[in-house]
Amino acid sequence: MERFAAARHVVERAIEEGAFPGAVVEVGTDRDVLWRFASGALTYEHGAPAVRDDTIYDLASLTKVLCTGALVMREIERGTLALDDTLPRLLPGCRSPVLAAIAVEDVLAHCAGFPAYQPFYRTLQGEDAFEAGICATPLEYVPRSQSIYSDLGFMLLGIVLGRGVALQQRFDAMWTQMATGEDLQFLPPARWRSRIAPTEQDPWRQRLLAGEVHDENAAALGGVAGHAGLFGTAPAVGAFARHLFQVLDGRTGVFAESSLRRFITRREGIPGSSRALAWDTMRTTSSCGTRMSPAAFGHTGFTGTSLWLDPATSVYVVLLSNRVHPTRTNDRIQHVRPALHDAVMSVVRLPR
Repeated sequence: MERFAAARHVVERAIEEGAFPGAVVEVGTDRDVLWRFASGALTYEHGAPAVRDDTIYDLASLTKVLCTGALVMREIERGTLALDDTLPRLLPGCRSPVLAAIAVEDVLAHCAGFPAYQPFYRTLQGEDAFEAGICATPLEYVPRSQSIYSDLGFMLLGIVLGRGVALQQRFDAMWTQMATGEDLQFLPPARWRSRIAPTEQDPWRQRLLAGEVHDENAAALGGVAGHAGLFGTAPAVGAFARHLFQVLDGRTGVFAESSLRRFITRREGIPGSSRALAWDTMRTTSSCGTRMSPAAFGHTGFTGTSLWLDPATSVYVVLLSNRVHPTRTNDRIQHVRPALHDAVMSVVRLPR
């Protein structure tokens, strides 16, 4: 019997029940790919192309960890950023006294006080307008008194990182240094289009999105943003995960082991929060299911993506789908994610 038969069944059943038209799963360790499975189609249309290992997905908020969190670590090591830098110091346009107490660390841990979401795209266009709009947005709660997952702070971090060297260029340089050779970038080129899984039939842009970032605020920022915008394959996200394990193993990487360990450690002192810095951490009610160790860390993406890594077993799980096709109202993936991770970990988990 196939080792990952239960996980395969979770994915196939999810497709049958309409959680998403297709998906790619990759399971691996710090050195190897254990299992990769592509199933379903790019859309629900009859005769739609089948999903393949190299199908490209809009990674949505995985951008927060694959790009923004990683680049912040690098800039901290270079001395150009610090976790205790405040927003007014980094963004002179953010002059509100309320923001003076908000540090980079608070933004990364989603405890800065920002509301979860604002549809800035309806009235704003470009980084300068977004910076002013976010900095003028009233806080929803006292910073560090709780944690509300928010895109707003990560948009600002993307703007900060893009000063001097464009965010896209900065990410591409880091990805090249990882030397993976896999497809992962902002603004996917035309030659990728036939491999890209469409997302939503978007009422704002009045067209089916394929190769255009799904997130409207990221689109208004030109498709390159700190909170969303990356496109990539499951092998590419898996390569990133193996690089993280390589760093945690003390081997050379694009940032230091001490930096990564700090970023994947749950932020203390924030009531009810499971957030580390950019990353989320394991809870038995989270998308990673109940079988990963307390050391696990990961992130999800609104379009139907996720990445979870468990240092205790050196196992990672990538799930890429376009669950927002043809509409974001489909939330069946909420039950699929934990079931998939539990099925995977039931056959790779180390004995107690």
